[in-house]
Amino acid sequence: MEHKQYCTFYVGGLFFGVEVMRVQEIIRYQQMTSVPLAPPEVGGLINLRGQIVTAVRMRNRLGLPERDDGELPMNVVLTSDHGPVSLLVDEIGDVLEVRSSDFEPPPEPIDDNIRGLISGIFKLPDSLMLVLDTQSAISVDCSNEDSEIAA
Repeated sequence: MEHKQYCTFYVGGLFFGVEVMRVQEIIRYQQMTSVPLAPPEVGGLINLRGQIVTAVRMRNRLGLPERDDGELPMNVVLTSDHGPVSLLVDEIGDVLEVRSSDFEPPPEPIDDNIRGLISGIFKLPDSLMLVLDTQSAISVDCSNEDSEIAA
């Protein structure tokens, strides 16, 4: 029976998982430089040991309200074909190991903002883990065309 490991995190009370192999690192909030004329999903750029990394606001991607003032997000830094990209999330969870056979497609009654960003779900004993489609999560609408963020 094949198992997979997922790095988990929370955004607006939703519980997400990303395959551990896609995660470069998890870091505390970093000062960001804003990007003029960038889509609202782009939180800014962070300097990660000399490497410039684009930070994507997951609350914005999911159509959720901004977090309260004073609540700083965490960075889940993912690897992508264009270099690292950071997801700004509310809280970091644990690394979970799940059986691949327990993976299910997204359920029908789910918000369209969420459906477009997940590849499926895992029903856990005490929660529902939404499996983030990392390619969709880091793709933002720039000038009426979908394009993946290039860090």
